[in-house]
Amino acid sequence: MQKILQKATVGGGCFWCVEAVYQRLKGVSAVESGYAGGKSPNVTYREVCSEDTRHAEVVQVTFDPQVIPYNDILRVFFLTHDPTTPNQQGRDIGPQYRSVIFYHDEQQKNIAEEVKKQIEDMKYYKAPIVTEIAPLKNYCRAESEHQNFYNYNPSYPYCMYVVQPKVDKFLQMFHDKAQKSI
Repeated sequence: MQKILQKATVGGGCFWCVEAVYQRLKGVSAVESGYAGGKSPNVTYREVCSEDTRHAEVVQVTFDPQVIPYNDILRVFFLTHDPTTPNQQGRDIGPQYRSVIFYHDEQQKNIAEEVKKQIEDMKYYKAPIVTEIAPLKNYCRAESEHQNFYNYNPSYPYCMYVVQPKVDKFLQMFHDKAQKSI
């Protein structure tokens, strides 16, 4: 029997952080850093950083829903970044760092709204969740130097002080859903 894989596209700050978390999740077969939600189908990192394109830094996650359902993909998303700060994650500030779920179809949209409400109802965060839920548009892959950044550069200061704590949080909260190795 052939596996039917699905894609999820989310942005929760710097894509290096989000990518590193999802690469460690059981049922995920690929994670690609990219840009989505802006005015143009093809952009560069420099253009996105100018804040003129309205793109967000995102990751596109390819996953097996028989191993990790979409709602669990989103629970990991909501609980490993701060979805309460508009256009900001820590010291990364700008619309490219906004918290966003780009849905691929109406079913994903409905699940995203449901999971967002569940997380709000948990009162896990003191402030309201500001995560945008929008249809996927104008996705493009980020430059090759942004792919697998944490895995290739674990001693880079940003990775040690920003990415690693998010990976650690994921491993602590979702240890039962973590891959043994990547």
